[in-house]
Amino acid sequence: MTNKQKKKIVYNPKYHFQEQRDISLAKNLWEKFWYGLIKRHYYYLTSGSRVLPNFFVVGGVRCGTTSLYHYLGQHNCIKPAAYDELGYFDDNYHLGLNWYRSLFTTKNTQKKIELKHGKFLTYDVTPFYIYNPLVVDRISKFSPDVKIIASLRNPIDRAYSNFNDRIQREGDTETTFEEIVNYEIEIIEKNNDSKDDAFLVNTFYELDLAKGLYAKQLEYWFKKIPRQNIFIISSEDLQTNTEHTLSEIFEFLEIPIQKIEDVTRQNKIKYPKMDSSTREILNNFFKPYNEKLFSLLGKKFNWNDE
Repeated sequence: MTNKQKKKIVYNPKYHFQEQRDISLAKNLWEKFWYGLIKRHYYYLTSGSRVLPNFFVVGGVRCGTTSLYHYLGQHNCIKPAAYDELGYFDDNYHLGLNWYRSLFTTKNTQKKIELKHGKFLTYDVTPFYIYNPLVVDRISKFSPDVKIIASLRNPIDRAYSNFNDRIQREGDTETTFEEIVNYEIEIIEKNNDSKDDAFLVNTFYELDLAKGLYAKQLEYWFKKIPRQNIFIISSEDLQTNTEHTLSEIFEFLEIPIQKIEDVTRQNKIKYPKMDSSTREILNNFFKPYNEKLFSLLGKKFNWNDE
């Protein structure tokens, strides 16, 4: 990989680990006006009569969170947000709570669902939340008893899917997956013992392989959120055993188990099979990180045997 092609690691990220994005007061006010009054208009003006989420769905990019957004919103007790990947607790925090409320349904709808089905829930699906300790801190203060669903995927398949998705969206064919693998393994192993949270967080955001270091990411969540309030699933189980996995999620959320009619997989893309030698390199690289994850969770996903 040439210097031009190499991904640049910023050791002092601009806003991934800061209390606020580094923007001027004027721009802050303009963004609140544009994304609130203009883009959300009626919903923003009625934000005082709107609810806030009871639970969150986080996880690595390309780990099935879009499918979860689609499936969960079909349950009788659950009303989805306006869209997924709201990003309020990281990049959009400066837009304010009224903007966030504008993305959810009304208290009147909540009462109707409670009367008809006995319980009401709504949710925020933003996979990137998993990477940032600042998000964990904000969410834990926002709702101390909040429930979290984290969807994880074999980090090898996640990285390769992420790479191919980016190729298809951005058309960048100059850098091969093998070049990215070699470069990023070097970066991660060089900084493996780093205690700099800002550096680690920026690495999670910027590097394809680092997004699969789930144990490091979940450790932040386990420090702030009661362990019994975090439910971990694998996207492989969601894909191959959808009904059972959704039933487990509904039990975790303490709502009636319900058959979801449309379980069409969302954001599915086609791409070539990974080179076997590259998969072997990645198997060896991720094996100790996966073992640390399995030890942390007290359960194992069948990821190292492919």
